[in-house]
This record gives sequence, structure tokens and C-alpha cells, in this order.
Amino acid sequence: MIKYDPKSLVAEEFINDEEIRKTLEYADANKDNLELVDKIIEKAKERKGLNHREASVLLACEDKEKTKKIYDLAEQIKKDFYGNRIVMFAPLYLSNYCVNGCLYCPYHQKNKNIPRKKLTQEEVKKEVIALQDMGHKRLAIEAGEDPVNNPIEYILDCIKTIYSIKHKNGAIRRVNVNIAATTVENYRKLKEAGIGTYILFQETYHKESYEYLHPTGPKHNYAYHTEAMDRAMEGGIDDVGIGVLFGLDKYRYEFAGLLMHAEHLEAVHGVGPHTISVPRVKHADDIDPTDFDNSLSDEMFCKIAACIRIAVPYTGMIISTRETPKVREEIIRLGVSQISGGSRTSVGGYAEEERPHDTEQFDVSDNRTLDEVVNWLMRAGYIPSFCTACYREGRTGDRFMSLCKSGQIQNCCHPNALMTLKEFLMDYASPDTKKIGEELIEKEIDNIGKEKVKEIVRERLVKIENGERDFRF
Repeated sequence: MIKYDPKSLVAEEFINDEEIRKTLEYADANKDNLELVDKIIEKAKERKGLNHREASVLLACEDKEKTKKIYDLAEQIKKDFYGNRIVMFAPLYLSNYCVNGCLYCPYHQKNKNIPRKKLTQEEVKKEVIALQDMGHKRLAIEAGEDPVNNPIEYILDCIKTIYSIKHKNGAIRRVNVNIAATTVENYRKLKEAGIGTYILFQETYHKESYEYLHPTGPKHNYAYHTEAMDRAMEGGIDDVGIGVLFGLDKYRYEFAGLLMHAEHLEAVHGVGPHTISVPRVKHADDIDPTDFDNSLSDEMFCKIAACIRIAVPYTGMIISTRETPKVREEIIRLGVSQISGGSRTSVGGYAEEERPHDTEQFDVSDNRTLDEVVNWLMRAGYIPSFCTACYREGRTGDRFMSLCKSGQIQNCCHPNALMTLKEFLMDYASPDTKKIGEELIEKEIDNIGKEKVKEIVRERLVKIENGERDFRF
């Protein structure tokens, strides 16, 4: 029998099937034990997180009064650690060539319907200029796994191109990378290229399902994929982002596995994931979400986000344009701190005037422009942030987490969010968005705790009005 060990570097020991099953049994046995549920909620109020068993009890509990307490606490913890800031980003698809056979992704090798496309460096430049013209400062680059068409050298060339482009007042200041599991040596190369976060979704933590869903290609290797974050950390990347594709397997199993992965990274490397993503299976070219019988309701999806937020209070949470504006609004309230806006999920999609659909990885449910998303967030009382300062000031990994856990990060993030929002308003916003934004900034300056910082921010806002850019704390 394989024993559970969060400090092990062996996938089936730190994501242990028997431990997850015992966790689900424990949650079922205690979901109506309201005294225990209250104790777990009280522990969560200390803002030091919960383990996978405790969080699984809260997820399983169906008592409406306790669920409301969970939601209220998630909302408060979100405010405590992230204030009312929402970080903005966009995905950039470089290539849909892929040698894997993933059953839930239209890029799988056997799909002959979609045209295969790989951006040249000139095309990367056009995409980046289009993204800069929208106002984006942070990208997540995506590519299928194909050692011939998308070798690490190609990815590195693309990163170099992206960082080199300065168009008008535009600049991409942070490139996060979402590519297939690779070697320690290749992770070192990505670190040297100046990437922000390395992101890799597990898809599913259930090994049997994982191997069924990835019948062919290198991604079939469950252990190699699941142990990727340890290799990334060994390669010097201290900001990593994990996630599952909800809907592929039972959501309670995935939830426990996700938290066990976070606990493992903390136990081995002293720092948990920088971000957790919560995508759901969506329709795409030859993919029908109803083929997977594990879909979950919007209500349960939001509850998962709330339970993640109180279990790992200091970790960023990401939601994409896979979700509708209505779901995004609710899930942001309960814990999400980063969202994409104006996204196109096709290779070469941003340079086209009309949104192309022939190479999309999934159907986008929120089709609003970045300006419309920024406008919507501000009307809801949030500060859209284009800040990339922590990564550029070396506040990554355990340094970022220690600042975040102590609450000190607020002293940097709040003013940085206001200054980067001001840049967006000056360079890219529609008149209505600019008006709302100016009013929001004026109001939010008063929420800066230190008078000296407040004074510096006011001075810099005037400088931004006069054409200067890229101030940060």
C-alpha cells in the first residue's frame, strides 16, 4: 500500500488516493456535525488556512446557515489579503500544434478539423501590439506540447520578443507561462528568461481518470506531470500556479487533491502555490462538455472558490473568460483575485479585427472588451490593477508569501494598483471608463494608510497625467 506523505517527491505519495478517499469519507461522516463545522470555521477565522480534511468538511456541509458563514468569511478574508483589487491579464496563444491525445481539448493530435497554426516572431509582435493597445501589461502564454514545432527554444524566443516590444506607452511587464511539464534544465531557462509564474493545470488528480483522459502522448505520464512543480521549484522558479479542470472527475476528489498539492509545496519548498486556477470544462471545436458526467452547478462552483479562499488565504485565485459575467461577479466576491479580460483563445486572435473561432481552445463566455470589463469592475467597487511590481522588485516566492501573510503587501499593492489604473485611464480608456476611474482613484487615495505614501502617490499621479509611466513601490 502506498502511504500518504506530503513531504515526498513521489506523486502518488503526496497526492495519495487512499488519503483522498478517507478524506471524503470523513467529510461525509461529519458534514452534519455542526459543532465540528463551527470549530473549523473558527479556525479559518485565524487566517492561517485549513488542511484538506477540514476544508472538505466545509465543502460537504449542506447547512444553509453554515454555508452563509463560509461565504461571509471567504469574502472578508479576500478583503483582508487582497483588498478590493483585481489583477488583470490576458492569455496569448502561440501555437496549437500538439502531440497529446487529451480527450477534453480540441488541440489533441487526432483533431483534423482545426487548422494548425504557430506564430512567427513577427506575428507574436503583432499580437503583443494589439494587446498593448488594449491596455494589457501581463500575459499568460499558452502553447500545445510538441517538441518539434514548439521546443523550449521557440518559447524562449517568444518571451524575448514579447518583452522587447514597446509600442506607444505600451509594455508587457510580466509574462507568465502555461506550457507542458518539462525538465529542471528547461525550467532554469524559463527562469533566466524572466518569466513571472509558471502555470500548469493538473486537469485531474484522479490517476485512473487522468490516464484515461490522456490516452496518448507524453502527457499520459501521470507522475511526470504531477511532479512538474517540484522540478520547476528546483529550477529556480519560486512562483508556480496550480489548478484542475473541474468537470473531468468528481469535484470533491479534485478539491481535496488541489489542497494536498498546495500543502505538499508548502511542506517541501516552504512556499505554497502563488496562484490556484479554477477552470471548468467548456465546449470547443470537437469537445462536448456533456461527454463528461461530472459537471457541477454554478452554486457549487462558487462554494469551491469560497472554500479554497479560506483554506489558502494568501494564494491568488484566477478565473478566466470561460465563465459568464454573472458567475465571474459572484466568484470574484468570494475569493478570486485575478481575471482575464478581452481574451481570445485562438492562435493569432488579437491581431484580427473580428474574433476568429477556428483555432479556439474553448468557447469564451465573457466576450466583453478589456475597457468594458474594467468599467464593470469599477462600478462594482473594485480597483482593476495592472500592477507587476512584486515580480519586478524580486518580491516572489517565500518573500512574497511572508509579506502577504503579514498583511504588509497591502502597502505596496494598493498604491501600485491606483497608479497602473491611472496609466490605463490615460492611455486606453473610453470617456465613460475614464470618468468612473478618476472618481474611484480620488476616493481610494484616502484608503492608503501612510500619509507619506499617500503624498508620493498624488505626486506620481500628476506625473502620469504629464506623460511619465511605470512608477511602483
